[in-house]
Amino acid sequence: MPKLTVQGVGEFEIAPGKRLVKALVDDAGTDQLHACGGQSKCTSCRIKFIDGEPEKITQAEKDTLSVREITDPGVRLSCQITCDSDMTVEVISGMASSGRADQGSAVADEMVPDPIWTTK
Repeated sequence: MPKLTVQGVGEFEIAPGKRLVKALVDDAGTDQLHACGGQSKCTSCRIKFIDGEPEKITQAEKDTLSVREITDPGVRLSCQITCDSDMTVEVISGMASSGRADQGSAVADEMVPDPIWTTK
């Protein structure tokens, strides 16, 4: 099982293929935002990879990052990443500092939209 390390939180074994945003909330217990419900329509679920950043990326994530002009190295959308290998991340978009009333809409178990995989 892949190991997810969340800086300042701990290490967690995650079911292979689980969406990272769900692992951060359900398994790690973080306050990771997901305002659009994990559909790559916003950038509220941003995380920063410290180690283990996947080389593959969905076309939806690539497009959203481009439109929002997010170019910081290692910053990705947790809703568009699956836990397939060990990774270390930093939560950079949490509810506590957002002023929002909640983390966002429910996130489906399956990737939305259907992933079209490419490389960075």
